[in-house]
Amino acid sequence: MQELVKVGWDKSVGEIIKLDRDTAAIQCYEDTSGLTIGDPILRTKAPLSVELGPGILTTIYDGIQRPLQVIYDQILAVDKRMAPYVPKGVELASLDRNKEWTYNPDKSIKVGDHITGGYVFGSVFENNLFTNHKLMVPPKARGTVKWIEGSGDYNVERPLITLEYEGVETSYNMFHQWSVRKPRPCAEKLEGNAPLLTGQRVLDALFPSVLGGTCCIPGAFGCGKTCISQALSKYSNSTGIMYVGCGERGNEMAEVLSEFPELEIEINGKKENIMQRTCLVANTSNMPVAAREASIYTGITLAEYFRDMGYHMSMMADSTSRWAEALREISGRLAEMPAEQGYPAYMPSRLAEFYERAGRVTCLGSPHREGSVSIVGAVSPPGGDFADPVTTATLNIVQVFWGLDKSLAQRKHFPSVNWNISYSNYENQLASFFEEFNDNFVPCKAKMKAILQEEGELNEIVRLVGRDSLNEDQKVCIAVASLIKEEFLQQDAFSKHDYTCPLWKTFGMMRCICHFYDQSLKACTESDKENKVTWELIKVALSDELEDLVQMKFKIPEESNQSNVEKFFDDLVNNINTKFRTMKSNM
Repeated sequence: MQELVKVGWDKSVGEIIKLDRDTAAIQCYEDTSGLTIGDPILRTKAPLSVELGPGILTTIYDGIQRPLQVIYDQILAVDKRMAPYVPKGVELASLDRNKEWTYNPDKSIKVGDHITGGYVFGSVFENNLFTNHKLMVPPKARGTVKWIEGSGDYNVERPLITLEYEGVETSYNMFHQWSVRKPRPCAEKLEGNAPLLTGQRVLDALFPSVLGGTCCIPGAFGCGKTCISQALSKYSNSTGIMYVGCGERGNEMAEVLSEFPELEIEINGKKENIMQRTCLVANTSNMPVAAREASIYTGITLAEYFRDMGYHMSMMADSTSRWAEALREISGRLAEMPAEQGYPAYMPSRLAEFYERAGRVTCLGSPHREGSVSIVGAVSPPGGDFADPVTTATLNIVQVFWGLDKSLAQRKHFPSVNWNISYSNYENQLASFFEEFNDNFVPCKAKMKAILQEEGELNEIVRLVGRDSLNEDQKVCIAVASLIKEEFLQQDAFSKHDYTCPLWKTFGMMRCICHFYDQSLKACTESDKENKVTWELIKVALSDELEDLVQMKFKIPEESNQSNVEKFFDDLVNNINTKFRTMKSNM
């Protein structure tokens, strides 16, 4: 792509030419002889690229990878009144050029070796959560190793390895650039085989995703999309997080920016700041529309870079509706033919291209590595209408649908995931994992889904003819479904006991609820007419066990407390069996 500009000033042959259209735009020319001020020239505009290297994590960028904290500090030193704003034309290096990193070369690579793109030639210590930041040859590089730098402390611009290909020598340092619109290549795409554990029971138990999966969270304003995205960012089993605030309100991003640096995670018995595994791309609604449209590509490219090291990354896009609105605005300014609701006709294909960059892959180069990128995209349909073009296009692409319900949110039921409309297409892929975790996990999950579905049908009968018309087994179903909804599916993200729920605690709660349901159903159906077991009788006889079922969620989900909590679940199952045997013998 080329643009006609004029020479602003020149220095000498082979020096820098600065252009008068944008004082921040600088272009180098091999031959500037004969150029004078005011001469028109063609400037080739490179596509938007990001810098990939040490220093990305813990940093807060805008949509085109400008470090916001550095911009703030520099402006604050000049004019405090301008500090909250990003001035026009600011151009800064995305990675700190002065900071030195402790470099350790890969001992398996020697001078004379032939290497190609993706080969790991060394590593640096980034932080306590990312102790091994692998330095890779850019994907398109190839050649024979001519020189390797020894270990030491260097900045990101220091040449570390030199390759020769077809007589041309090229040196590579700690970072390289990559166009955000172009997916980073991989050796092979693989099928997901491990779950993305979110810490949210309704998601992990009923609608699980895989590491490398695609998820959609549509919902109206106030349904908790951002809260779920933040919970995944804080407590999921991903190695690293790329959180992209695309077009969100400033107060929401301010909440993220203030909360994340205060959060801690326990690793090997030591608490570490969660920002050490996180990069934030903040592009609020008052930032330029072009940067908003580019922000999700910036985020996914950064995630792919860490995927190529062999890590499992998650990218949170909050929200893709704002991105689509930016795309619509740009399309309108280009006078393109609008499609449904003014969105450009190519919007679904752009969404598909974006979500296709998720997946579990075999990385390029040596040594052998497997990594993944999971994409969780929040969608904000106007008025919660899931027939919105962005929501419809997204649902045609993603494999997991976590549909949020405004009526649940209004009843303060959070996460407000509607279990009747949500689904996951990864259940068959994850069946072997859950069976290996515990043989009863998949049957318990199927039973809980069946109870919730049957309860929805029974509620229609209750509305028509009343609760007294139900059989005792149907009353048991409604009571247990209420227990599942209020005590299992609801979760308080701001409590010490329920901010996250590990898989072992989730399964323990499922096992106890399903066992109580089975025993209650068996007691009702096997009793005779003279000594009929009713739900009211069960509720009185097992009042203590019912209270324990309510209290399950209040057990602290820490690893140090795991054995005590699991013992509580085992004792509860035994107590349920004992009470039902006693009740049967007394009749």
